[in-house]
Amino acid sequence: MSDANYRQAAVDYEPKIEHPQASVALLTGGSDRPYAYGLSTSLVSKGITLDFIGSDQLDFPEFRHQPQVSFFNLHGDLRPGASFAKKLSRFLACYGGLIRYAAAAKPRIFHILWNNRLEWIDRTLLLLYYRSLGKRIVLTAHNVNQARREGSDTLLNRATLRIQYRLADHIFVHTEKMKLELVDDFRVPPARITVIPFGINNSVPDTGLTPSEAKRKLGVQEGKRILLFYGRIRPSKGLEYLLAALRENLTRSEDYQLIIAGWPDKCEDYWAAVRKTMQEDVQRGRIMLRAEVIPDDQTEAYFKAADVLVLPYREIFQSGVIFLGYNFGLPVIATDVGSLRDDIEEGKTGFVCKPEDPVSLASAIEKYFASDMYRELNSRRPQIRAYAAERHSWDVVCEKTIGVYRALERGSGAAAFA
Repeated sequence: MSDANYRQAAVDYEPKIEHPQASVALLTGGSDRPYAYGLSTSLVSKGITLDFIGSDQLDFPEFRHQPQVSFFNLHGDLRPGASFAKKLSRFLACYGGLIRYAAAAKPRIFHILWNNRLEWIDRTLLLLYYRSLGKRIVLTAHNVNQARREGSDTLLNRATLRIQYRLADHIFVHTEKMKLELVDDFRVPPARITVIPFGINNSVPDTGLTPSEAKRKLGVQEGKRILLFYGRIRPSKGLEYLLAALRENLTRSEDYQLIIAGWPDKCEDYWAAVRKTMQEDVQRGRIMLRAEVIPDDQTEAYFKAADVLVLPYREIFQSGVIFLGYNFGLPVIATDVGSLRDDIEEGKTGFVCKPEDPVSLASAIEKYFASDMYRELNSRRPQIRAYAAERHSWDVVCEKTIGVYRALERGSGAAAFA
């Protein structure tokens, strides 16, 4: 497909080519570049034809000359900081585009990776509209009920979630605990749920940059014990416990340095309080703070400069950050919440500690830096990468995903997935 035709697809709201292979509309919500990239590229490699509903952020060069992909940029520029008028215009254009696209779309299967900003509309009116057009709905529930996890659950949230889960023909989740929550809290029949691995992040460039070069690039001193906290900053991520653990370790040794590379996500009061507690350590160089979205082409340096990734989470089901770390061969120290323990081989890929317990976390950090894993880090990195690739390959994700697509195309009921 030429660049001109590729761009035109975003205007015409109609796929150009009839394909004998399975045809799927992948609705991304315009965000989560790593997951959208990993899943879409793997599906295309298996012969699936995609209508990719994306944004400026998800405009992958790999798709521009790919005849199996029609790209529809219905979300446009989603960078934060836009004015109210710009956001309103973006909102109207997005939902208007989705309505027009769905009316003309040839794929019968609509696979939703993420909802749009007004989730109650997506969960109810938009899904009812898709179903009225005869579409079969596949939903990836990365979080069963994120509002509950963040302490902001409401009756409206739960009611619209229940509607969405009832309207979806099939639901993908990443852990058995998530499946149980869907069954117990939302009465979703188990046969309509499939557990798939969280695919490893393969969208971030991995060059020949060495750990020593990465440290110099970031201005990190050789010989320091580098801890990395990466990704969105929210109360559920437990950053305050990591800061307390760091202070615990610093009373014994000045060799520790923490890199915080991530952005506060709708938690102004929380972030203001946490930032105040770290102010002195930032000034003294014990903490390197990069409170911003880290571009893909800079991500590699953080994971190669670090000696260990720390996930001090209070509550979570699964985290894509752990697999991003594994993709660079970086060990992890994580709290025992959700299913994080299931993805860590104690002493081989990392260590697990108690949640909301700075003393336990500080002890795990000391244990790691006294271990062979740290002393042999350069030789351990390839082993960790191989471990993650085997368990979280996109090939594994795709095999299960395509199986659901095929069953829905045949018109099979829920029993087909039992």
